[in-house]
Amino acid sequence: MSRIGKAPVEIPNKVNVEVQGNTVKASGPLGNLEVKLRPEIKVEKQDNKLIVSRVNDERKSRALHGLSRTLVSNMVNGVSSGFQKRLEIQGVGYRATLDGRNLNLALGYSHPVRIEPPAGIEIKVEGNNKIVVVGADKQLVGDIAALIRSKRPPEVYKGKGIRYEGEYVRRKAGKAGKK
Repeated sequence: MSRIGKAPVEIPNKVNVEVQGNTVKASGPLGNLEVKLRPEIKVEKQDNKLIVSRVNDERKSRALHGLSRTLVSNMVNGVSSGFQKRLEIQGVGYRATLDGRNLNLALGYSHPVRIEPPAGIEIKVEGNNKIVVVGADKQLVGDIAALIRSKRPPEVYKGKGIRYEGEYVRRKAGKAGKK
């Protein structure tokens, strides 16, 4: 049995969860989320917990068990406390500013890079070189953070670019290190 899959998902007091067939809906202070699970997975609400189980013991069902439980858990945690990804900008002249909800990046290109966050995602800028992506949907937060990072990934010679906070960038020696 899946160690992750058999653990129950605790439902906080401020979160309301509805189970309708294979669809699980959660609503809380940070918004509403919904996930549709595969027919091989069954979800039951007992007291203040969600129990995720599989219908049979086939290989496909076993593979989906832990994943489905994690998706439900992330959804419940997202509507109650939310998720965030932090990014750092390193490089001379590289900076980030907010224009309303939109993020404007000066990354050494001949034009500013503009990113419009989708509904449910909020972008904050701390100073002019720290970006925080906040939202209830863990996957969407990670996707937007990856999109921002992809506009100028860190390069290996000087380390300039956008990186996740605490990310290690392997540095290479330039031409002088060839000797």
